[in-house]
Amino acid sequence: MKSLRLIFMGTPVFAIPSLEAVYRSRHRLDGVVTRPDKPKGRGRRLQLAPVAEWARRHEVELAQPDRVSDRSFQAWLKEKAPDLIITVAYGGILPREILGLPSLGCINLHASYLPAYRGAAPIHRAVIEGASFSGVSVIKMTGELDAGDIIMQEKEPLSLSDTAGTLHDRLAEKGARLLVRALDALADETVEPVPQDHDRATYAPPLQSGEERLDWSLGPVELYNRIRGLNPWPGAYTAYEGRRIKVWWAKYPGEQAYKSSKEQPGTVIEADENSLVVATGHGGALKLIEVQPAGKRPMDAGSFCCGYRIEPGRRLNGE
Repeated sequence: MKSLRLIFMGTPVFAIPSLEAVYRSRHRLDGVVTRPDKPKGRGRRLQLAPVAEWARRHEVELAQPDRVSDRSFQAWLKEKAPDLIITVAYGGILPREILGLPSLGCINLHASYLPAYRGAAPIHRAVIEGASFSGVSVIKMTGELDAGDIIMQEKEPLSLSDTAGTLHDRLAEKGARLLVRALDALADETVEPVPQDHDRATYAPPLQSGEERLDWSLGPVELYNRIRGLNPWPGAYTAYEGRRIKVWWAKYPGEQAYKSSKEQPGTVIEADENSLVVATGHGGALKLIEVQPAGKRPMDAGSFCCGYRIEPGRRLNGE
């Protein structure tokens, strides 16, 4: 069986299962590339990206170029002479000089069932939009965003209890297994990449500042999906008397009979030790389950009502 010489490019924790799987495969990992260390926290101390931590722990040669267009970095890649470059959530676009460098080109593991959800935030967008399934795709990389031919892909069903976090973890593991299968097939020349149907492409742009603010004029199902699609990061929020309140969980509207009547969206309908129900758009309502006032730990909504003296008729609104 042929063994490929590989360079792995990735940055966040999503890439770690794939990196581990590649490291333990029959193929040879000749180097790891990740983003430069970033200052974080009050002390602004440099913090290693998860992929950088992994590479140093396993004593695999690590490169952290400021820009992939740097001549010194491209010279390093040429010296490595990889058969294949793998990217998994690297966080940067590769120029054509790099795409054409390996003998077998470059491949990417993308966290969606392409051509759906091309772009930077496929996991968040799938949950926010209430998709019934997601998936992982291994594709040949081209100069266009997530538009290359599909080498292999697998679907992953989505339930109404899934969050961005639970989907992230499942896709990271499923993607790692799929990636190694794709590497073996490429090495053995037993796979023929298939072009994507570009007419069916949808996009998953990165989350923008302010998207986590709950707009109570939306329908209850839309709000429910937004809450779980922003859990655990960055977290949906509303506000009460000028104080930001994170909303971590709610009850699926299909499981309740609440109606807001003519209450304005954002109006508290019920508030006691057992429930916090808020009027939404489209004549609906949403029962909040877990919230987190600024500077406090997460708590059940009933405790929040009692501790902060929330009463029916009061308003929750975004900042």
